[in-house]
Amino acid sequence: MEEALNQKLEQERLLNQVTTQIRQSLELPEILSNAVERVQKLIKVDRLLIYKLDSSLSLTNNITTENKLKGAVKYEALASEKISSVLGLREGKNGFLIPHNSMVKYNKIFVRAIADIEVDYGEFPCLVELMEQHQIKAKLVVSIIVNRQLWGLLIAHQCSIREWQDNEKRFLKEIAEHLAIAIYQAQLYEELQKQKQTLEKQVAGRTQDLYDALQAAESANRTKSEFLATMSHELRTPLTCVIGISSTLLRWSYGNRGPKTIPIQKQRDYLQIIHDNGGHLLELINDILDLSQVEAGKAVLKIGDFSLSKFSYEIWQNFREKAEKNEVILTLEQAINPQMDIFTADQRRVKQILFNLLSNAIKFTPSGGSVILKVIRDKNTAIFQVEDTGIGISEEQKPLLFKKFQQLNSPYNRQQGGTGLGLALTKQLVELHGGIIEVESTLNVGSTFTVKLPTQTLTLKNKELKQKEECLPNILSLQGSVVLIEQEEDIATIICDILTAAGLKVVWIIEGSTAVEQTILLQPVAVIVDMQLPGMDGVEIIQQLRTTNSSENPKILALTTVDTQIDSEYCYTVGADECLT
Repeated sequence: MEEALNQKLEQERLLNQVTTQIRQSLELPEILSNAVERVQKLIKVDRLLIYKLDSSLSLTNNITTENKLKGAVKYEALASEKISSVLGLREGKNGFLIPHNSMVKYNKIFVRAIADIEVDYGEFPCLVELMEQHQIKAKLVVSIIVNRQLWGLLIAHQCSIREWQDNEKRFLKEIAEHLAIAIYQAQLYEELQKQKQTLEKQVAGRTQDLYDALQAAESANRTKSEFLATMSHELRTPLTCVIGISSTLLRWSYGNRGPKTIPIQKQRDYLQIIHDNGGHLLELINDILDLSQVEAGKAVLKIGDFSLSKFSYEIWQNFREKAEKNEVILTLEQAINPQMDIFTADQRRVKQILFNLLSNAIKFTPSGGSVILKVIRDKNTAIFQVEDTGIGISEEQKPLLFKKFQQLNSPYNRQQGGTGLGLALTKQLVELHGGIIEVESTLNVGSTFTVKLPTQTLTLKNKELKQKEECLPNILSLQGSVVLIEQEEDIATIICDILTAAGLKVVWIIEGSTAVEQTILLQPVAVIVDMQLPGMDGVEIIQQLRTTNSSENPKILALTTVDTQIDSEYCYTVGADECLT
């Protein structure tokens, strides 16, 4: 009786020690190893071990005959050196588990006591033989359930037949429950550590992202400041020249002793300087406006047909003088089948693309160098190549080529100046056509820019613009001002460009309701009226203009579209002189 009481006290003391260690430590291997050694000594078994299931199996409740509780012995305590070790052995080799028809019970807290394996496992002679190889005559098995899932088994082996006492079963069960707490606690800690590491990585990544964003913002701010400084210089230089030359002209014309006669050639030289600098200013402003329009998605291509050979020849002619001035040889090479000479695109934008590329090529090619403009027609694609023997571009600076406000860092670049908008705008215009731009360059050898543009589709609206353009020569011979009453900006723009180029002054009126009154005040030589204006339509405007008593009798042209019911005969009936369809 006294011995049983002492054993119970020892069991309680050991449970307290295990509990204390669990509370004080998160080192699971240490807890399990110490527990196995102490329990083995306390209950005086020949072998005590912890059998851990494979992690993939311990996460499921689907324990079947097929998977056979696969795992391995992870912790072991032996009563003496005469007892063979089974540490590391896996299921299928040692036969430590009870018969397969009872395996499903391990999903719950379970205690299985076997006093004599020959009696209990008599129908499994192979299993008995395997156990005898490891000196096992009796065993006590307790499941370790962690978070409602089978984690492993706590197994006691005896090398002789042994009747397991209730207090031993209860004690081993309590030990298994405490170990389950320690395991669950360690799992939580491990999960927290993983979450901590994940959060640390996320924080580090987010910090890096913020740092990168800050660097990008600072870079953008520096770029903006550099652009403003460059733009100020680019604007100030020609403005200073214009103001200086014009001031000189004013002083010479009205000196202290009265007007002075300035030699004609001197006047022409000064006016040419003013004209050139004014043109340079206009180019700068147009580049900025064009780029902002393209980026805002407001740029619209005005598609039309044009001759590639004639177009490229005119481009070459325009740059010959500039190339000669810089002592650069400019050559034009064409590979265009006469039957494929007509190309469909926005001619003004294509011209802008080539102007930017040729300007850069000539500007950055030293004296004595050469620039070649190649134009190739390949099926539905036009290929433009600008090849130079200039300063070239380093590999490090190539990524900056098509970025806004970026100028490549070189003494030659700083000497030549520029806003850093040309190539950015060029790339945008190429992509607006659905094309691509490529560059090959070697530092101090030269560069080749290749632009590939697919032929564009001529829409109904573009066809109408082309037809109206062909009809306009009927009024180009007139002298004076012309009033255009048109709401569509695309149509109005092309008509204004043509008339202005012919030397006519054009007044564009959008609203039909005020058109008659304004036209009477302006007294133009011709009036072009859209027949489908909102509010007061073209018919009313023409009729009111014809009934107005005026000394001037302007020529009236009616604008119609092919899909309207208004024909030319009707236009003549209401008072129009001509009909443009």
